[in-house]
Amino acid sequence: MTTAAGSRDGDTFPKLIVSNARLRPGRTAFRHKDLGIWQSWTWGEVHEIVRAYASGLQALGLRRGGKIAVIGHNRPYLYWTITAAQWIGATPVPVYADSVAEEMAYVLAHAEVTHAAVQDQEQADKLLSVLDQLPQLDRILYDEDRGLRDYDHSRLHAIRAVIEEGRERLKDVAQAEALQRELEEGRGSDLAIILYTSGTTGRPKGVMLSFESVIAAAEIGCDFDKLDETDEIIAYLPIAWVGDHIFSYAQAILSGLCVNCPESPETIADDRREIGATYVFAPPRVFESMLTLTMVRIEDAGALKRRMFHYFIDHAGRVGERILNGEAGVGVWNRLLWHVGNLLVYAPLRNRYGMTRLKVGYTAGEAIGPEIFRFYRAIGVNLKQLYGQTEASVYITMQPNGEIRADTVGRPAPRVEIRIDENGEVLYRSPGVFLGYYKDEEKTAETKTADGFVRSGDAGFFDAAGHLRIIDRAKDVGKMGDGSLFPPKYIENKLKFYPNVKEAVCFGDGRDYVGCFINIDLVAVSNWAERNGVTYASYQELAGHPLVYDMIGKHVDEVNRSLASEPRMGGAQIKRFLILHKELDADDGELTRTQKVRRGFIAERYAPLIRGLYDGSSQTDISTEVTFEDGRKGMVSARVKLCDMNLYPVARPVSLPEAAE
Repeated sequence: MTTAAGSRDGDTFPKLIVSNARLRPGRTAFRHKDLGIWQSWTWGEVHEIVRAYASGLQALGLRRGGKIAVIGHNRPYLYWTITAAQWIGATPVPVYADSVAEEMAYVLAHAEVTHAAVQDQEQADKLLSVLDQLPQLDRILYDEDRGLRDYDHSRLHAIRAVIEEGRERLKDVAQAEALQRELEEGRGSDLAIILYTSGTTGRPKGVMLSFESVIAAAEIGCDFDKLDETDEIIAYLPIAWVGDHIFSYAQAILSGLCVNCPESPETIADDRREIGATYVFAPPRVFESMLTLTMVRIEDAGALKRRMFHYFIDHAGRVGERILNGEAGVGVWNRLLWHVGNLLVYAPLRNRYGMTRLKVGYTAGEAIGPEIFRFYRAIGVNLKQLYGQTEASVYITMQPNGEIRADTVGRPAPRVEIRIDENGEVLYRSPGVFLGYYKDEEKTAETKTADGFVRSGDAGFFDAAGHLRIIDRAKDVGKMGDGSLFPPKYIENKLKFYPNVKEAVCFGDGRDYVGCFINIDLVAVSNWAERNGVTYASYQELAGHPLVYDMIGKHVDEVNRSLASEPRMGGAQIKRFLILHKELDADDGELTRTQKVRRGFIAERYAPLIRGLYDGSSQTDISTEVTFEDGRKGMVSARVKLCDMNLYPVARPVSLPEAAE
């Protein structure tokens, strides 16, 4: 693989598709599980489909400089929409499939989209419901035709029909030559895609990435982890997220690896096991959920199996990561015991997670709890962290083999420069840096410095070993009233290690103590309730049960003890907490579409509860508007209990002479 900077100046993804069809025409490029059967396409077949699709899009009026939205879950034809649009110089604009119609309308209107390719009737209905807000939207293409037969097809088109029309057009030599000229006209500096941010702090911003940037980033990852055409990946993350675009699209085309699209979001785990993915990427929430389900299921197992599980998991926690890292000093007996545990516990767990053949796995998007990270590595999963952003085409830092730690995100990725500003903000410069924000020169100027560095918005520092530690979003890291450091995400991740805690939101900037909202995990806590004879009729009733408060209180107490042992973090122990009466939901605006907490919105929406945390109230009444699955609105009212916690003396910093001893 060519890796020299500037060696791919003329490359675009359609050109790389053509190259793959020439170099590995019979190699499987894509699979999609449909009705329980895996369908496959080779690189040669993908090339022919994309070429015809590009011609069909031209017939529908899509031109160089035009925009086409791509909306749906991971499907080969939606990925091919991206490449076909790029072939003719148009720009794809992926949109989160679970966005409500109004959210989609904002992105499509802002991006000036004229065409849209959707997965199915659900997505088509969303667009049709907001057509009055999208006068520029001329054509809607669909992948699955179920339920759409009786619709007005004056602007609706089946993707396969568009491809067939393209094939007919290409029988004309002049049309084929014109399409070839479009391909050759593409340059690496061209706009390749617009990816909208998740909107944590406000309206989503359109991040413009060039082919050069995306290909350079994909090349960094492929070279770092030695990815090639023998690798397999499951594509299940939102196609509108930069992580999926790099891992499931750019790296796949660049290295020739196979992209496997699951049948549905509900079958991902089973489909991953069937494929035996060698390369996995998932945000922390996915790893948290898998661990939660594991702990729930083991509590339902027999007493002997439970004892065996906990015995070997405890042993893995002591030596498993050292064995995975190839460290010396692990005795023969400990190694033998780990291998026995591998036979009885670790290997079955990896198989359950679909990671039996895993070469490398990554987590990013937000910080993962150190305990969760160590759990997977201890059972033999080569899980790594990376730090990235949409504006960087993902890669900012990576963890080299032998230098993988739970409390850092690694060293600067190859060809990436990092510096820490005076206020602690992380700035970076790399070949993957974005062109700018679409139609927002002012925000672009705020984010990109004159010398080409990008302001990440995250606070961090390099430790003595040269590894970057991210504390939190720079705007979220604050100070307590007494000057102690307040890093909310750091505290929240400690809480989320417990399977019973799904989400946590901490407050404390400028205050005398830390208060915390907690969302219980319904799967884990309902299982616990069943085992302990706790009856309930709703999430709200379970969340408010005294025994649930006692259980969560024990978790908070353990977190406080842990924080007290860390001199820099000990002043941020949780003094008061409450369990929210409803789950935080993206449809209610409380989370982004990538499941990140929107702190400002939550603080405003639940202001009465925050007041209760700090005015000494033992309970507070709250009414909250919620959005139901069918789009209807309603109100949920509750009387929420607030609990006080013990605080522990903070460990004093270890002086250098003591450390030497």
